[in-house]
Amino acid sequence: MSFNEKKAVDVPTDHPRYLSLKYRHKIIDGMHDSVVAEAGLIAHGRGECFDYILGERTNKFAEKAIKAAVAFLLLADHPIISVNGNVAALCSKELVSLSQSINAPLEINLFYRKKGRIEAIKNLLEKHGASKILGTDMNKMVEIKELSSNRRRVDPNGIYNSDVVFVPLEDGDRTEALKKIGKKIIAIDLNPLSRTSIWADITIIDNIVRTLPQMVQISKEFKSKDKAFLNEIIANYDNRNTIQEALNHIIKYVKSQKSKAFDILKK
Repeated sequence: MSFNEKKAVDVPTDHPRYLSLKYRHKIIDGMHDSVVAEAGLIAHGRGECFDYILGERTNKFAEKAIKAAVAFLLLADHPIISVNGNVAALCSKELVSLSQSINAPLEINLFYRKKGRIEAIKNLLEKHGASKILGTDMNKMVEIKELSSNRRRVDPNGIYNSDVVFVPLEDGDRTEALKKIGKKIIAIDLNPLSRTSIWADITIIDNIVRTLPQMVQISKEFKSKDKAFLNEIIANYDNRNTIQEALNHIIKYVKSQKSKAFDILKK
């Protein structure tokens, strides 16, 4: 057990920030293991802020988006799950389970290509049972010309050839670029106003540590359903409404917390 893992375990389970601290230290451990880039710590902290004002729970608008996302992936001809360092550090086991359940390959795609990161992420995914991992051989990559960052290098048999891309915890410029070349995008993003959220076809506004286990469970249930069932779920889904409901929820939640805080201050 590493030092950082031990510190996380030492936090009392009745601590009001227990889960937040637990996942924070998984990200820290991931950085020390070369899985997470240093900038990933900042990104995680930003996500924690949005999770707080979402109430740190999976809301109804997220539950509906999760079901639509699973239906979308099951109906896809060539679905792909994109993996970055933070996702691998937080949910590698669940990523592998979802990949196997919906028959969608995992592809490592990074903004910060620090030496050893791809290999570290690959090893972590394989530790949890992944057998097919794309995006590991830079000599075989092709480029998305609409994108200038390192994320433009993708696997020809993965993201480049896909029709539906699941991009958890991603940056907006790649989501926008993928949309422009005809991909359908499913995203997990705690910020309902990010470019990723706005550009995606289905935006799950929730914490990935809660979302992925639900996606795995629902995928096992939906696999036995016919296409008409899955198509109906998608037909009844509206991503614009999801974003609006998330924003309304945030406003309501912040107002309620303000009232609670003022009541405490009066005492």
